[in-house]
Amino acid sequence: MTTATSGLQIRSESPRLRTAVELLSSMRFSISLLTVICIASVIGTIIQQQEPLVNYVDKFGPFWAQLFMALKLNAVYSAAWFLVILAFLVVSTSLCIARNTPKIVTDLRAYKENMREQSLRAFHHRAEAPVAQAPEAAASRIAQVLVHGGWKVKLQQRDSGWMVAAKRGAANKVGYLAAHSAIVLVCLGGLLDGDMIVRAQMWLGGKTAFNGGGMIADVPAQHRLPASNPTFRGNLMVAEGTASSTAVLNQSDGIVIQELPFAIELKKFIVEHYSTGMPKLFASEIVIHDKATGEKIPARVEVNHPASWRGIEIYQASFDDGGSRVKLRAVPVNGGKPFEVEGVIGGSTQLTKGPGAGAEKMTLEFTGLRVINVENFGGMDKGGADVRKVDLRASLDAQLGAANKSATKKELRNVGPSVSYKLRDAAGQAREFNNYMAPVDMGDGVAVYLMGVRETPAEAFRYLRVPADDQGGLDGFVRLRQALMDADLREKAVKRYAAKATDPSNPELAAQLVTSASRALAMFAGVGTPPGPGGKPVAGLQAISDFMEANLPEPERARAGEVLVRILSGALFELAQLTREQAGLKLLEPSEKTQAFMSQAVLALSDVNAYPVPIAFELADFQQVQASVFQVTRGPGKGIVYLGCALLILGVFAMLYVRERRLWCWVTPAGEGAHCAMALSSNRRTLDTDREFEHLKESLLAAKAA
Repeated sequence: MTTATSGLQIRSESPRLRTAVELLSSMRFSISLLTVICIASVIGTIIQQQEPLVNYVDKFGPFWAQLFMALKLNAVYSAAWFLVILAFLVVSTSLCIARNTPKIVTDLRAYKENMREQSLRAFHHRAEAPVAQAPEAAASRIAQVLVHGGWKVKLQQRDSGWMVAAKRGAANKVGYLAAHSAIVLVCLGGLLDGDMIVRAQMWLGGKTAFNGGGMIADVPAQHRLPASNPTFRGNLMVAEGTASSTAVLNQSDGIVIQELPFAIELKKFIVEHYSTGMPKLFASEIVIHDKATGEKIPARVEVNHPASWRGIEIYQASFDDGGSRVKLRAVPVNGGKPFEVEGVIGGSTQLTKGPGAGAEKMTLEFTGLRVINVENFGGMDKGGADVRKVDLRASLDAQLGAANKSATKKELRNVGPSVSYKLRDAAGQAREFNNYMAPVDMGDGVAVYLMGVRETPAEAFRYLRVPADDQGGLDGFVRLRQALMDADLREKAVKRYAAKATDPSNPELAAQLVTSASRALAMFAGVGTPPGPGGKPVAGLQAISDFMEANLPEPERARAGEVLVRILSGALFELAQLTREQAGLKLLEPSEKTQAFMSQAVLALSDVNAYPVPIAFELADFQQVQASVFQVTRGPGKGIVYLGCALLILGVFAMLYVRERRLWCWVTPAGEGAHCAMALSSNRRTLDTDREFEHLKESLLAAKAA
């Protein structure tokens, strides 16, 4: 049996093979596959690829996260089903090309000079006219005119006359072949540059993905691919002053280590900024150390300007911390003693919370250092996203405690370095913190230290705003916080406040004020108040608010609240003066600056009760070490894809803008002269075709009649 699909012929005795070939080579099947690939590409664009399972659970829920993992929607472009569909599209389109190419080639060669006169009269574009010349001379003249007009012409002599057959625009059919070949080439290039070859090597070579931890140098050989790997796309991070010769290939079930034929040494990472402080250039000065020859090749890698060596492209993908050293100073915002701790970004150290053998062990993880933080202090976008990525003022809208003022004018400002760290308890639960090194002027008349905290990465940072003292530090606030928890100091501050606020001749009023101020300070400190949701006594402004709601009718609460807050502020001011006396410092002078400090201190003292840990870590000093993240690729399919794109452009252009036309002129004897019947066919009936036929009729028939 011979299975024939136009130009394609396969000899087979099986009707199933014929059916399969017909299906695979059909245009409907190819379009269906292309539609599925387009849908999969949309899914791969919408759903972030190669993310950890927990990220999908947080965003979509457990059910959808498990479904995404089962269908490999977290890694669409490397999923087996996607590669199979892509392979079927290559086979289907190739069969379409093989099926139609012989017919197209035959049609391109043919002039169809055997057209009958009756058939010419059936065309839409047709004309007839007498010719004064003899048939042979008229046919020769017509052929010459058409050749000069860019037509390919063939003359055929018959018993009853001459047939002039001409054709033009054959590139239209070539465009069909070019466009379909482009699809095959692009898909082949995608398969070559995808994970198919990497997975094939892993399967044939007994390699497996690595999903453990530790140093890259300690990863066993069964998780490593050789430098001869023909195609890969991976990342490697190189810190300043170090070199690396291995890249990490991300897989859906772990990572694979790719050995490189050279090592990349990072001499210097360069960041240039605009006048606003925003970065405008990332570049890396590197040295490529060739393993085979020992040659050292200096190069500069910038965004969109890669370096290349031994067929491997080196791109500037991003940057990271390369192991900066930081010194943190513990600030006892909720009790405890100050101390200093040093570490390296990416490392950790053990802390002990509480005295004795039963002390709770905590792990301090140094997670990030940002030397430049350019933030917008004018916008009021309520996005509530990460402070390091969006407007700082918008993130502060969800801070602990006081609300921030709104503004509409855009104002970019570099607020200086910040450090990120995590405190992890013995059960493995961690909170993330982000603290700025220098106080930030928020436009409220006093600079504040920003101390951010969040429970999970999905949340925005909530910020405690601690006012800087007259020395620009946190000591003034810490002293005030510790004094607030001291009953003796509270009593002294209340007596001083009462003595200054009342007439000495009215001791009864002074006694009443002492009682009210003592109760207000005690409630503010959380002494004698009922426990809150977390088991801790309610403190701060919330305790005073709860007291008024429980003991005063609603019409009297506003006025009583103003009086109570005024008493509280006065007592806290005297408490602050006491702390300065004990520290041997000059007393605060009554001024707008002092008033702004005390107002913010009251809010911070109220908010600090919600701070989840006793201490916050202030960035005291750092030594930055930067690192570049490079993407290294070896893509044999890149040239094939470029060729496919070029063919696709040419093919689409040819199919859309090139019209295939055929012209026949049948010249027969008529008296002393001849008679000419002409017809024009085109694959598209357009106004251009109508105008061209009128021009041909005028240039051919009119000239002949003359």
